[in-house]
Amino acid sequence: MAVYTEVDDEALFAFVSDYDIGNVVSCKGIAEGRENSNYLLHTEQGPFILTLYEKRVNPSDLPFFLGLMQHLAETGVKCPVPVVARDGVALRTLAGRPAAIITFLQGVWPRRTSSLHCAGVGRAMADMHDASKTYAGKRANTLSINDWRPLYDSVSDHADDVTAGLSIEIEAELAHLEATWPKGLPTGVIHADLFPDNIFFLADKISGIIDFYFACTDYLAYDIAVCLNAWCFEPDAAMNVTKTQHLLAGYEDVRPLTHQEKTALPILARGAALRFLLTRLYDWINTREDALVQPKNPAEYLHKLRFHQGVKDIGAYGLS
Repeated sequence: MAVYTEVDDEALFAFVSDYDIGNVVSCKGIAEGRENSNYLLHTEQGPFILTLYEKRVNPSDLPFFLGLMQHLAETGVKCPVPVVARDGVALRTLAGRPAAIITFLQGVWPRRTSSLHCAGVGRAMADMHDASKTYAGKRANTLSINDWRPLYDSVSDHADDVTAGLSIEIEAELAHLEATWPKGLPTGVIHADLFPDNIFFLADKISGIIDFYFACTDYLAYDIAVCLNAWCFEPDAAMNVTKTQHLLAGYEDVRPLTHQEKTALPILARGAALRFLLTRLYDWINTREDALVQPKNPAEYLHKLRFHQGVKDIGAYGLS
């Protein structure tokens, strides 16, 4: 269960009393989520999400994240929004943690992704990129190519304990990406973590995007690369080209990719695979066996990285 910080009733009631959302009816921890403590909060006005931001989240980044959600919602992107208290402030403190109440979003995330899902994701991502153009906030990507080597160095001594020969593979991939990483691509605010559990659907239509706590300023096409890895592989680690075609076509229905972005996509996809391989490797090595949330196996992203390493051109993703 992904509740790292418990909240007692007295503190909860006092916290909610600062808002015009009625009295607390119930509050239950949410098992899903890995970075923060989340509660499903019911008040007399209905359901909300109460989030306590844990130590892995930099408190100075929270105004960027919350402001982005508000901005996107105001420009028509379907996403939850922070609820402001009577003093006009959304970000507060509860149980010694920064905390906020967020509006509740109807829908469920797809456990099995389809081409129809992927097309919708592509369009929603492009809509989000377009809407974020007018957002004044900026935040550097703290998990970009410049951060991957220091992250790997912190766990390199244990890499081969996870998979034999992994250290050699990662060292070679880091060197390749550092030498070939593209420059000058269109940049803006990206989600950077648009996995299936961060997009809700009602039937086959997207009801909204959640979890903007990795959002940052980076190449727009890097967001696409993250999605190719997250949405378009089957359980046997084979890429589904039909899914990639639908995701990319959905995106280009809203925002056509430049020639430079298309050319860079294989390298960006390799980088996105390495990024999640490294963060999963870090968690795999550093998470205690009795932890509330068990880490995900990094091997999944090693298989995806190896696929992208074999891509010769963008035709492998269904682009011409």
